[in-house]
Amino acid sequence: MASRNYLVMLADMSLSDRKRYRTTALAAGLERCLNAQIGDINADVPGLQAIPAANKTARVAHIRSFIETGEFPETIDQRELAPLTDLVVAAAQDSWLTAALAVVGTAYTCLNAVAAPQMGLGRLMVCYGVSVESAVVPMPVSRLTFTRGVNIQAQFDMEPMGVRLEPDAFFSEPVIVDPNEIFAITALCRAIAVATRLHVHNFLFEGQGQTIA
Repeated sequence: MASRNYLVMLADMSLSDRKRYRTTALAAGLERCLNAQIGDINADVPGLQAIPAANKTARVAHIRSFIETGEFPETIDQRELAPLTDLVVAAAQDSWLTAALAVVGTAYTCLNAVAAPQMGLGRLMVCYGVSVESAVVPMPVSRLTFTRGVNIQAQFDMEPMGVRLEPDAFFSEPVIVDPNEIFAITALCRAIAVATRLHVHNFLFEGQGQTIA
């Protein structure tokens, strides 16, 4: 499937648009849990097993309809990434933070000096948006890149956020990080600045009871 990478400013989305996008990203992550052997999504969502695994669009739509009723799969827990405990090599602190942006044109990891994070076994993450906290105007970063191994998985131009003074945006489509996968999320420096907080909004999935009783 071809990839579509661009940012949608939150200011351009209605509250219902934002809710539907988040629900769709949540459903996409839950559907991916089948391949990742996290929980039992087919048993949790009535009627899902009848939809072929190859028909991802129909399966995601079916899961979205299920969770929009207020229900949620019983065998899967969902929370957000904890950088200190969910990565094979822990981040320096429990936060999304770059090192000091000292060299223009250099890519800096968003996860506290962990250049090549690895998702813990049995955990899957879906990233759907980004927020930037910086006193530098316009913002000191120009590009957000997701890498899987040595291959670019997704790339987003952040300059429109700086030009419009928008600190928050959703991705055109969610980016999924699979269990035990080595990945990187980096921001390209366009202006020298102190350590900058680039919070990547995400859903993290794991088996029921693995972290939260």
